[in-house]
Amino acid sequence: MEIVWQTPANPPEPHDYIFRNGRRLVRPYYFEFISHVKNRWAGKTVVDFFAYEFKGRPYDYYVNAVKCGRIQVDGERVHVSYILKSSQKISHFLHRHEPPVMAFDVSVILEEPDVVTVCKPPTVPVHPCGQYRKNTVVGILQAEHGLTPLFPVHRLDRLVSGLLILARSPSKAEYFRQQIEGGMVNKQYIAKVIGVFPENEVVVNVNIDYNAREGRSTAEGGNSCSDCPPKGKPACTKFTRIHTNGMHSLVLCEPVTGRTHQIRVHLQYTGHPIANDVLYLSEEGVNRSSQGTTADRAAAGHSLTSRMDQICPSKEEECSEEFSIDTLCTHCPSLVPNGYEGREEGLWLHCVRYSGPDWVYECPYPDWASLP
Repeated sequence: MEIVWQTPANPPEPHDYIFRNGRRLVRPYYFEFISHVKNRWAGKTVVDFFAYEFKGRPYDYYVNAVKCGRIQVDGERVHVSYILKSSQKISHFLHRHEPPVMAFDVSVILEEPDVVTVCKPPTVPVHPCGQYRKNTVVGILQAEHGLTPLFPVHRLDRLVSGLLILARSPSKAEYFRQQIEGGMVNKQYIAKVIGVFPENEVVVNVNIDYNAREGRSTAEGGNSCSDCPPKGKPACTKFTRIHTNGMHSLVLCEPVTGRTHQIRVHLQYTGHPIANDVLYLSEEGVNRSSQGTTADRAAAGHSLTSRMDQICPSKEEECSEEFSIDTLCTHCPSLVPNGYEGREEGLWLHCVRYSGPDWVYECPYPDWASLP
């Protein structure tokens, strides 16, 4: 088998994607990761370093990868007991499997000479990060719409949907960045929360502490020790109830600051968490959240167009395209990486509007925003 590897210079293309069971998957491909040894890595064996820093594959895989030359140091094959030195170049040539995302289109709302706005689907990262490269908004827009280069103006969490603004040049991205950092931009989201949210405006001005190891934020308020300095960063969000049916409420969320998971954790702080946000639902919230409030059920009424209806109108076999099996790869013969076999759905949190001193961009509401 001829092995052809890819680098960041190889753009995503339409045939890279496979659609199956409502999910967008990426055909596995060969890719070379290149980095340089940091001081904290120096002194470790090459195998121990990879096994500790990249736990997605077993120890034996890295032993075999070094032995067969897929992992190299300074462009040379080394022994499995080789000790790394600071600043050395390390490369890992691997069979890359990307995690799946929901099979929704990335719909273009507005295309201008210097700006593109899209409706970001839930579960899709904005730009390449971690295990995601082609299964990203930027990658999909390049593959399916020929839009490149693009520079995201703001970020949306992977599970969040809605308006995403992308500049078409670094200078335009910097223009937006300065306005956002200068507090000149108004940001609006909608969320479907548990219970009857207060009728009057609620302003939450509570510090947020983000724990990167747990991937979770905490609101610091109420019971904090007065003698202990706060660990979190200042955060402020304004909430206004739009509608309620007694079980859920649709809430307009306007973050003044931009902390990680700010809207989600501040809604939890109010006692009205997002109704399908497993990460921030308390036990009380789970009990109050009855039928239709789990993330798995959320996708049933999503307004975005599913690619499954277009790509696989009848049988799943029509989507069963072949891909190369790599005998050394620990993810093959599965399409998805180990640990990503289950289904994942989006949050009931959607960005609807960004506005600055002389510009406004908007995105339509999703179907779940209609409360019966």
